Amino acid sequence: MCEFQVKATRKLQVIDITPRIREIVARDGLEEGLCCVFVPHATAAVAINENADPQIGEDLQEALAKAVPQGIWRHDRIDNNAAAHIKAAILGSSETAPVTRGQLLLGTWQSIMLLEFDGPRERRVVVQIG
Repeated sequence: MCEFQVKATRKLQVIDITPRIREIVARDGLEEGLCCVFVPHATAAVAINENADPQIGEDLQEALAKAVPQGIWRHDRIDNNAAAHIKAAILGSSETAPVTRGQLLLGTWQSIMLLEFDGPRERRVVVQIG
């Protein structure tokens, strides 16, 4: 298992963490297996999506904002971040990708993204390879 930190600088942000994941996979030396990427946070998520156009991340955040509006949930009475919790639950806290010939197997246009819904915050990313 390996961990690293990611600093989100905005309330809503999509951060490409693929380069860090690739480094970890290469360093591990596993030829064939799986790589699980997990964020132990209730208001952040991990997703695999396009990397060529950074607007995809912005579009995803906008779509989620339309589907899950701010300020109308019971939890908002506590700390006004219920929408962040709901978005994170919808997308999920982990993604798993194959490792083939010692390399992370992603499609040409795919990257592993950390999605921040309640920033700015520092987030922990856990990577398990096996």
